[in-house]
Amino acid sequence: MSELAAFVSLGFRHILDPNGADHMVFLLALAAIYRPSDWRQAVWVVTAFTVGHSITLALAVTDTLLLPTAWIEFLIPVTIVATGLENLLIRDRVRSARRWRSRPLFSGVFGLVHGAGFANYLRSLFADRVAVPLFGFNLGIELGQVLVLLVATVILVAVDHAVKRLSWTTRLSPVRLRVLGVSVVVILVASRWAVERVPW
Repeated sequence: MSELAAFVSLGFRHILDPNGADHMVFLLALAAIYRPSDWRQAVWVVTAFTVGHSITLALAVTDTLLLPTAWIEFLIPVTIVATGLENLLIRDRVRSARRWRSRPLFSGVFGLVHGAGFANYLRSLFADRVAVPLFGFNLGIELGQVLVLLVATVILVAVDHAVKRLSWTTRLSPVRLRVLGVSVVVILVASRWAVERVPW
């Protein structure tokens, strides 16, 4: 196996590793509000997250930017809680056009935090050459994210259909019920992680 392929595999497995579940939960929080017809907005948000974490990953692994591990590990679940709260607070996204434009922005900022978390893991794996490991690891992360988002989309659409079949008497749409349910679970899980990782 080539060096590039090895680091692609490493990045892919890092995203899917249960020990790195915080990144998967963040992706779930991002995906929770979207329907298949919203794919353009979803692409912008995921692209912004990718750009953000790619920048920090590159800066951190080259020692251009040194960030305290304890604070990064604490801030990652904080970004998840913030995303879940944003999901709950914005009820009508069609009317909130400004919110559609701001979501990629905060996704990119949160990507900066997650990139630092990836970097803390990657930095110890190579000594001299940076370009190939960095590119390969980042590519593997992206492939892993695509897989997580595809699986999340299938599950969320299945939840929507299940809610419709149950014919619950409610003024909320199946999508809104799904957003509420997923976001509350995500907030509870990430809040626990944040409390466990408080760096002070």
